[in-house]
Amino acid sequence: MEKQGLYLKELKRKKLTVTPFQLIVLGYLLFAILGTVLISLPFSLQPGVKFSLIDALFTATSAISVTGLTVVDTKDTFSTTGKFILAFLMQFGGIGIMTLGTLVFVMRGNQISLRERMMISADQNQLSLQGMVYLMLFIFKATVLFELLGALILTLHFMSNYQTPFLNALGPGLFHSISGFTNSGFELFGNSLQNFQSDYVVKSVIGLLLLAGSIGFPVLLEVSANISSWRRQRRFKFSLYTKITTITFFALLLAGFIFVLLFEQNGTLAGMPWYQKISVSFFQSLTTRSGGFSLADIQAYDHSTLLFLCLLMFIGASPSSCGGGIRTTTFAVLILSLLSFLKGKSSVKVFRRELFQEDITKAFMVFFIAVTLVAAAVIALSAIENIPTTEILFEICSAFGTTGLSMGITANLSNAGKTVLIILMFIGRIGLVPLLFLFRGRKPEDRYHYVKEHIIVG
Repeated sequence: MEKQGLYLKELKRKKLTVTPFQLIVLGYLLFAILGTVLISLPFSLQPGVKFSLIDALFTATSAISVTGLTVVDTKDTFSTTGKFILAFLMQFGGIGIMTLGTLVFVMRGNQISLRERMMISADQNQLSLQGMVYLMLFIFKATVLFELLGALILTLHFMSNYQTPFLNALGPGLFHSISGFTNSGFELFGNSLQNFQSDYVVKSVIGLLLLAGSIGFPVLLEVSANISSWRRQRRFKFSLYTKITTITFFALLLAGFIFVLLFEQNGTLAGMPWYQKISVSFFQSLTTRSGGFSLADIQAYDHSTLLFLCLLMFIGASPSSCGGGIRTTTFAVLILSLLSFLKGKSSVKVFRRELFQEDITKAFMVFFIAVTLVAAAVIALSAIENIPTTEILFEICSAFGTTGLSMGITANLSNAGKTVLIILMFIGRIGLVPLLFLFRGRKPEDRYHYVKEHIIVG
């Protein structure tokens, strides 16, 4: 009895601690399960529609991870209630679990504790704990502003140009505004936005929503602060993060635009006026950041275009945004490190600043794990499915980058194949940095070092 008492005291003393990263992952996992249950219930489905458990889990995960890959037709499968639930899951996944949590705490008048600030930092992949509550409230305000404006313009446009009654126009307007800003890519038209190739209002509104949702909330916050400073005639300096993020984002956008415009001249762009070719190419490049909408048939793309789009989707959107992938800053740090090495420099300098070695190491770790993950998924899916490798690679990069573009093979995958994509979409949403810290041990710094020795590399 004495030994049992001592054992129980030891268990009480050693409490099970859960890190903020583990809590964030657990939160998204629980909401994915909840979403699976909700969209499986009869009130979420159209009469006579049958929905398997794996398809429900796939759809819920796709919505939570703001990916947009679907195994069923959203319009014909879900009822109005089901579409509303999907919109909520997209909203929740897009702005993050801690944004809604922070809003609830503030409305109740509760104090945000240090642990909660650490969870916010983990959810938004931030380095500092300062200004976390302000960032969360800004994300909420920006989301409401962009989505309401988008929904209003789309609703009025559907009413005036397509003679749609108000209630019938409001639903699609609000749904696609949420789907656009959160970069989810879910749509209610059956063929993405292919019917709107010449509709510049729809293209412009959805494009601006995609841009705002994928460039990163810290960038939007600094732009907002800069505008306020300009009005007050005060000087404002953009951070190194915003400079690198913005330049990389638009450089990739320009590269994708030029590539699609040149290589699809005789393909998907054939027969279009020059101005429409420009708008479609720009939109198709933008949607690879993490959007998932498409103005052209992806299956009709040239083989080289598909591979280049895979690269863009693999890179993905900016950190602390609605997008996935390795993120634009990771790609930028890799390029800057390579250029510094080629110039014979031992450090990475940009905009009169020097990068921390820890951030450079983290970027290479993220890249290595991402490449390994995508390669393993391609090998696994190739072993499971009898599908061409290019189509598999495209689907894998789309899932990992939470993009949602598809060559039409998603619905035909086996349960095992769908499971592979579910795992990739979930990892793409939580991000590789939180995933690294999820398994990272809490060991103290080394108190001593061995003699260092070089090895042959390369």
